[in-house]
Amino acid sequence: MDEHTRDPSVAPPLGNPTGWRVDHRRWEHATLRRATEHGVRLFNDGAYHESHDCFEDEWYNYGRGSPESAFLHGMVQVAAGAYKHFDFENDTGMRSLFRTALQYLHGIPNDFYGVDLEDIRETLSAALDDPTRLHGWRISLDDHRPTAYDIDYEYAEELEHGP
Repeated sequence: MDEHTRDPSVAPPLGNPTGWRVDHRRWEHATLRRATEHGVRLFNDGAYHESHDCFEDEWYNYGRGSPESAFLHGMVQVAAGAYKHFDFENDTGMRSLFRTALQYLHGIPNDFYGVDLEDIRETLSAALDDPTRLHGWRISLDDHRPTAYDIDYEYAEELEHGP
């Protein structure tokens, strides 16, 4: 574990997803889980740009070729693709971003840091042919589809402007 990704304040998961160290009762990379929680909730609230920022900022903590980097890069593309579809009505851009996301997310465990990646891969694949499949879709985290709290928006704001 990299010391710069440790944060004892990040809560344990509901369950035992890939990334949770049962033997040590902590996340392998707690800051990745924190960014994922904020990013998923913001995505599910329709704040795609802010969601993208959460995943992108954390992505810089990992070297190329690591599963963490691939996961975060894929999630950046997921949020950017949704942003293209909903905010710009640019489904050509959405498709390009989703194809890239699917490449990055290929081979990452389905429960990585509590995210239901199987559902994400299925939804992105379906949206390539029918972008309306995104309408009403929410990302599952720990078997729930949470939406954002004020703290999620504050986290994204700090990423953009600093504390």
